[in-house]
Amino acid sequence: MFRWKATAALAVVAALALTGCAGGAESGGSGSGGARADRLTLISIAAPTSYDIGAGAEWGNRSEYFEAVFDTLLRQDSKGELQPNLATEWSYNDDKTVLTLKLRDDAKFSDGTAVDAKAVVASLERFRDGTSPQAGTMKGNQYAATDDHTITITLTAPNPALLNSLSLAQGLVAAPSSFSDADVATRPVGSGPYILDTSASVTGTTYVYKANPDYWNKDAVKYDNLTVNVIDDNTAILNAIKAGEANGAKVADNTTISEVEGSGWTIESNELDFQGLLLLDRAGTMDPALGNVKVRQAINMAFDREALLKSLQSGYGTVTEQVFPKSSVAYDAALDTTYAYDPAGAKKLLADAGYPSGLTISMPSVPAFQTSFDLIKQQLQDIGVTVQYTESGTNNFISDMLAPKYPATWMALQQDPDWQLINFMVGPNATFNPFKAQDPKVDAFIKTIQFGSTDEANQALKDLNKYLVDQAWFAPFFRVQGSFATDANTTVDFWPTNAYPSIFSFSPKN
Repeated sequence: MFRWKATAALAVVAALALTGCAGGAESGGSGSGGARADRLTLISIAAPTSYDIGAGAEWGNRSEYFEAVFDTLLRQDSKGELQPNLATEWSYNDDKTVLTLKLRDDAKFSDGTAVDAKAVVASLERFRDGTSPQAGTMKGNQYAATDDHTITITLTAPNPALLNSLSLAQGLVAAPSSFSDADVATRPVGSGPYILDTSASVTGTTYVYKANPDYWNKDAVKYDNLTVNVIDDNTAILNAIKAGEANGAKVADNTTISEVEGSGWTIESNELDFQGLLLLDRAGTMDPALGNVKVRQAINMAFDREALLKSLQSGYGTVTEQVFPKSSVAYDAALDTTYAYDPAGAKKLLADAGYPSGLTISMPSVPAFQTSFDLIKQQLQDIGVTVQYTESGTNNFISDMLAPKYPATWMALQQDPDWQLINFMVGPNATFNPFKAQDPKVDAFIKTIQFGSTDEANQALKDLNKYLVDQAWFAPFFRVQGSFATDANTTVDFWPTNAYPSIFSFSPKN
């Protein structure tokens, strides 16, 4: 499906050849942290674009490559809660504009040099000044090493998402000595649990890693070897699972789950994405009709969300009418019943808005998701809204959307933690607010969330979410079940906040 943040448009090209075989659970080493196996073989639907953290560092469906070779300052556990990692302690000043982090003193890069404060600052600066998709989230930050194992991050304004970001791509730490290397994109020098074996890897197809013998947290490493095979074709993924050619695989097509389970594999899941319509032109600058809240509300009433979930995801997911996830303090289950499926009521709203004869809305489309586009067109037609599709092409779908060339679009987006979500979808400069739509009430809620006390911010989040639903800024259909399969030899805890499980969450069964 289309996903931003490295999970977008990844399953629409031909399958790449699968190489390598899954390792069993034979003992390949020992450690006080429990059972350890020879090899973990995983299937991913996307290859890394570059190991240079200033150019290609991403999370989402590419997190496994970066987490294998680079440590992050903080780490999330299987519940999404922040834990110490390279940073052992952290604290803010009173106005939350200076974050101080204490670093561990026993970490080394794979070239043997120390992971000290200067190296961490250099990595943070390289990411901030680079071209990675999330580089903009760190713009304006100033970094300083106050001693060998202490750094400060000075912000222009409070950033409620900063700590979480330091457990993701923004917090990756690489050896500064590698930044000037001509092959920095393909030969990472990292601080993580594994070292890329470039002689055994095939760029774009197969990535082979060996356990880092000098990694500071040996108990966390459960496998001596790690292989990640890239397969972006759903049928090829299913065939690899049936053939036992991996221990774990991203299941990009939920309609194959019954076959996966029938092969003796176990499905772990989360609900990270929502699918639905983004009603982008909320001010009506390109399409005046969408500037009318009654039109946007009518569009929300046009969709039989339960039927869409069954048709498009075989029922794997949960219908929703809000963009904030269940893990958010903003989430309110009552909001998911704001707009009942009511074509007759929707037609009346359109008439009240001044469109008794209906209206036409332009949207982009791509052949790979024709079923979704056809169902959307059909259900909107039932209330008198004609959808005029223009095929963008897979490579242009996102760029055309963000240009912006269309007032509305179907999309699948990640439901981020609160502040990230606001800056990704809601705020005036958010990526998925290409018309820069603003509302005084929304601006006020955002200001309180950023600068208010915890109680004030939490209430503002709840108020913001309700306002967005009432004003129909979006028309979500459902939260999609993200599915990951493991074989009989392997267990995994699937993060609730990422599209791919953490490398550290895999374990061999005894």
